[in-house]
Formats: sequence, structure tokens, C-alpha cells
Amino acid sequence: MIENGAHNVDWGADRFGFRDLAGIHWNLGAPQLYEHALQGNEARVAAHGPLVADTGAHTGRSPKDKFVVRDANTEAAVWWDNNNAMTVEHFDALLADFLAHAKGKTLFAQDLYGGADPQLRIRARVFTEYAWHSLFIRNLLIRPPAEELAAFVPDLTIVDMPSFRADPKRHGARSETIIACDFTRKIVLIGGTSYAGEMKKSVFTVLNYLLPAKQVMPMHCSANTGRDGDSAIFFGLSGTGKTTLSADPQRTLIGDDEHGWGRGGIFNFEGGCYAKAIKLSREAEPEIYATTERFGSVMENVTLDSESRIPDFDDESKTENTRIAYPLNFIANASTTGRAGHPKNIIMLTCDAFGVLPPIAKLDPAQAMYHFLSGYTAKVAGTEKGVTEPQATFSTCFGAPFLPLHPTVYGNLLRELVARHHVDCWLVNTGWTGGKFGAGRRMPIRVTRRLVAAALDGSLQRADFRTDPYFGLAVPAQVPGVEPHILEPIKTWRSKAEFAEVAGRVVQMFRDNFKRFETHADEQVRAAGPTPRIALA
Repeated sequence: MIENGAHNVDWGADRFGFRDLAGIHWNLGAPQLYEHALQGNEARVAAHGPLVADTGAHTGRSPKDKFVVRDANTEAAVWWDNNNAMTVEHFDALLADFLAHAKGKTLFAQDLYGGADPQLRIRARVFTEYAWHSLFIRNLLIRPPAEELAAFVPDLTIVDMPSFRADPKRHGARSETIIACDFTRKIVLIGGTSYAGEMKKSVFTVLNYLLPAKQVMPMHCSANTGRDGDSAIFFGLSGTGKTTLSADPQRTLIGDDEHGWGRGGIFNFEGGCYAKAIKLSREAEPEIYATTERFGSVMENVTLDSESRIPDFDDESKTENTRIAYPLNFIANASTTGRAGHPKNIIMLTCDAFGVLPPIAKLDPAQAMYHFLSGYTAKVAGTEKGVTEPQATFSTCFGAPFLPLHPTVYGNLLRELVARHHVDCWLVNTGWTGGKFGAGRRMPIRVTRRLVAAALDGSLQRADFRTDPYFGLAVPAQVPGVEPHILEPIKTWRSKAEFAEVAGRVVQMFRDNFKRFETHADEQVRAAGPTPRIALA
């Protein structure tokens, strides 16, 4: 077997069970991985240097094909209503077949950290079939100093082989696509999909399982911090604005997607960002746009001009879920440590496809818990396979697909931390205004930026608030730089009767969804849901 690259020679691929490989490329950097990706016809190079790959049929995650091994350790701990179970025997067969499938192949390996806090991070070794996948995960996780590679021993091993096809009968899978997580052995096997995001979300899922036992809150959120050290958390699903809103030139970026919050403050799980590229423009998002002109960035499913190789970010012919993966240091004002103090503000981002929620509202502690457990938003087109247009959904804790434990585990941790550190909580609608999807328009990003800035700089605390008559939320009556009518959703609709009818439906959706948490939530939280002050249509 041919091996090259720095690594722990006493803890090689054989320790995991690989046999008869043609070779392994260990911890290669961007230049070498570019060469391998191009030689293997895996990707192309765009104008100004990014590597561009297509992910084929899977242009988003495949949550229905994700499984957790059900064993003595996970039986009582895992939230099985939310996680597909796989038997130990099926996983054993799957692992054996993965190892057999790898024979004769040349793999790429990266030794990386998941977590910027040295006391809480996990050492992840990622084996990939594709060179561009190796660069992707190298961008997304945290790279150890070169001198630490010689002694690197993994806690978690991920094997990603898109050419592997699962056998539903033999492996207990749903289809030929498989993402199988064994929390006990700390192994993740990914096959039948080229979507690179499965790797990063697998690390997140494992940390979501491990960290609550250490009294650390794992969060699907972005985070940044101001000049005075006032950090902020932005909860939200893909497409709600986590990456865009946290990339603020006036604040230091901690990270765009996954963080932990414990006794020492918040810390990034990752060392890079995974930004949506659809409709990206230099004017609206200059910091993110600049990464599309950098050598080392990886772009997924972005269309290139055949002659100039200039990306067309408005082209959604492959998917709306076009992406850019880049290291954090590609953002000029990114944190070098990935860590910050306890947050002063929490922003819960929701993409309201119905256009009835206000653009911002202040939440009291009970409302914050209610909306965190509810996780109301929309699945944005392309984020998951089969989703072709926004669909209203409730994703508890703003990240249900990644939660191995019951939501109340995370909810109780959050409630404790918010109370202990006196954090202000806000609900921000980055979805539609002036009508529901198809009739209204997406909330202008300049409006959202202005409202978030006012919340973070403390000026919104001094505003006069009114109570929204449909949702019982405290909404500012005026915010400098924002047209007053936008703050009152009904005034943006042509038909007030239609607004009332749609708002009533959304209120009922909230109530119906929260029934599953009623036995776990106290009376204050149960009463914190939408409380219409007028008769609903």
C-alpha cells in the first residue's frame, strides 16, 4: 500500500480494519487535493480559483436514510421517535461490507478536531473516496497544528464512500443510500450519496449525543461577538440566515452553524463555513461573496459559464441548495480561537413561508422556551432531497434531524443557561412579508440586518413595544431605518381578511405541534404560545 502525508504511523488505517488498500493520502492540503480531484475528474476549477463539484442526484441531506445503532448504551438514551434504529447485527454487516468495498481503492484521510474547546472537542478521522470531499471536510472542521498529527488518535471515525450501495435487506437500510451512526463505537458510515454536508452533520450529531452529559448545550446556530465582547447566538435551520447574519463586518465571526455553550462560554464546533450560494451577490453579502474568488474554497452544484468559468449564482437548474465551503480564516473578521464569552443575545431565526409573523419580536423566558421547542420555520427548497419549494415545518430546537436525545434535554439546558446569564431572546422572521410564499416577497435583508443590529447594540431595548394581536409577541412600534408598516405584518397585505385567515391557521399549527411537548413543559411554557387577542377568522 502506498501512503503519503503526515500522520500517526502507529495508528494507521489498519487500526480501523482496512485491508488491501491501494493507498492512502494523509492530511493533504488544498494544492494536492486539487490535483487529485482534477486527475480523477471529480471537479472543475472556477474563475479565481475555487474547486467546483456536482453532487449528482443528492443535492441535499437524506434524513430518511440516516440511522442510529440501537444497543445497550443507546436504548434508553436516544429519542427513537426522531431517529431510525439499526440493529447491531445490521451495522456489523454494513461495516464489513464497507471495508470490503474499500479494498483496492486509494482513500484520502483527514485528522481533524470537532470543537474549539480543547477540553470538550472530539478527534475525528475522516476517510473519503473523493479528493474533493477530503478538501471539504478539511475546510469545515478544525485542523490540528502539524506537530500534533504524529500522535493523533481518533475518537470518531467517519468513512464516506459514495460508490457504496447499501442493501436494504442485508443492512436494515431504507434504500441504497445510508448514513449509519454507531455512538458506542463512534463510527459513522456514509454511502450512496455524494452530498458532502452529510459528513459535517454527522460530527454534529455525535457531539449532540455526547455533550449534554457534560452539561454543555450543543446548538445548531451561528455566533459572533461585538467589540465589547458581547457575543450573540443565531439559531435557525438552513436557509434562514444563520450564515448571512452572523457574517457582519462590524462584529467578529465565531462560526456559522454549530456551537457548544458551557461553563466557559460558547465555542465553535467547526473551523469553516458552509454558506448557501443561491442568489449570492457582492453587494448584499460581500464577505461571503469574496470566498467564491479564493483558491481553496469548495463550491457545490454551482453552474459555471463554459468559457469564462465565472459562477452563475442565480442559476438554480441543479438545485437551490448551491453551497460554498470555506475555512473561517477566509472571512476577514473571523475569530482565530473559535471561542467567546457567554452570549448577551439569542436570535431565533424563522423563515415564515406564510408571511404572518412579525420581522422581530422580544421573547420573555417562557416564550423563548416555547419557540425553541417549536422550532417553526420552512424547509427551504433544495435543503433536503425532494423539497422543491418552501414548506412550513416545525423542527424542534431548530435542528430536529440532528438530535439524538429528547428535545427537552436541550431545552432544559438552554433555559438554565439563559436564566443564569440573563440573556435577551428575540424571534426574527427572515421569511415572507406582504403575503405568503408565491404572493408576497422575501423579507428585505437590509431590514433584517437593521433589526438585528438594533437588538445587539441594545437600542431596541428602549423602543416602545406593542403586543401582536395574533401571536401575543412584543413587537417594536418603531425602529430607525425601518418602514413602520413592515413591523406590523397585516399592514403589508392587500387583503386583511386573508391575513386573518392565514394567521389563524398558523396559530393553530403552533398549537397542534406543541401538543407533543405538553407533558414535558411547565404551565408557563405551555401558556407562552400564540395567544390571539382578537377573534380568529
